[in-house]
Amino acid sequence: MKKISLTLIAWTVWTGVYAQQLPNLPKYNNMSISHLPTWALGGRSMSAYSVDIDNDRDLDLIVANEHEPNILLLNDGKGKFSDATADRLPHTYRDSEEIAVADFDRDGDLDIVFASEDDGMHEFYLNTGKGFFKEASQKIPVNSHANAVLALDVDKDGDQDLIFGNAGAEILLLNDGKGNFKDESATRLPSTNDTTQDLEAGDIDSDGDVDLVLANEDGNKLWLNDGKGNFTDVSAAQLPLAGINEETRQATLGDVDGDQDLDLIFANVDFRKGKNRQNRLLINDGKGFFVDETATRLPQQELHSLDADLADIDRDGDLDLLVSNAFGAGFQFFINDGKGVFSEQTQAIFPDKMPIDAIEAEVADFNGDGLLDVYICNFRGSDKLLIQQKKS
Repeated sequence: MKKISLTLIAWTVWTGVYAQQLPNLPKYNNMSISHLPTWALGGRSMSAYSVDIDNDRDLDLIVANEHEPNILLLNDGKGKFSDATADRLPHTYRDSEEIAVADFDRDGDLDIVFASEDDGMHEFYLNTGKGFFKEASQKIPVNSHANAVLALDVDKDGDQDLIFGNAGAEILLLNDGKGNFKDESATRLPSTNDTTQDLEAGDIDSDGDVDLVLANEDGNKLWLNDGKGNFTDVSAAQLPLAGINEETRQATLGDVDGDQDLDLIFANVDFRKGKNRQNRLLINDGKGFFVDETATRLPQQELHSLDADLADIDRDGDLDLLVSNAFGAGFQFFINDGKGVFSEQTQAIFPDKMPIDAIEAEVADFNGDGLLDVYICNFRGSDKLLIQQKKS
């Protein structure tokens, strides 16, 4: 931990974790009104994805809406966004929950998949060039009630496959390299009957292939890849979850303690009642076996956390944590001490009260100044954009 003057320390005691007021923290300005088309963003935003969709070297935003048309926001290069949906993205009413973006047909531009929950009809749009999209949903052979979707090359054949996290069995669709998909769930995935809220992919056991974490409403899962796109459920042996009754909405992988392996954070809620709302931090031993070190690394709290993002907010070389909360609790900034111990610094970083239903955050450099900004999906009201201040 960095050495600081005692006059700058204000200690607050949590169970097993101490928080200190740190110097030189980043500051954020709420630039929503001046930088966002707020009139277009008052619906039920469920997810956002930042990517250069029109190849002009800045980060645009794709927003998934619940029972409203999805939105495409184009960046002017300085972090100001305009609504380009009408001309570029088909106008469809679905229960869109999450977004996957990849060059599925390998024609040199990025395509979009939206996972739908209640109506069970996923959307697939092919990019015709420079960020204009056409309907291609017929290429997805199986629909489902999904809260999550991931694009990743599970079988190492050079194209992007799709995995949907569902209410019920998960679905794995293998890509033929041209954006045509084949359902191989039955032969490649473990049999499940969970309600999955999120999927997270990474090389968890350090063997060179992509593994999966399933964030579920009742019992999270860890699936390891054999290197050929076949997955095995190792949750019982490698996830320390026995006796923890949690309802997880988001799983996040990242090396929080600097030992070159992927650790795991679960963002938890209690929508189904009787669940443990404490967010959890699991530390990886390097081989995909996790130890629950929540008590000594995360502040104790009982909010309803819908999202957790890891990013180096303060530019000190480690991963900090941004948590999005429901029921007006807004968002929180937690700063990493470099060893994977987090202290909440929300008031110091963003002192303005913002009592929103923060359902998800997207952390990226939207204005090209090298600093990380934050786009927040607000479930009841217009979305928000926080721009990090440059230090004088």
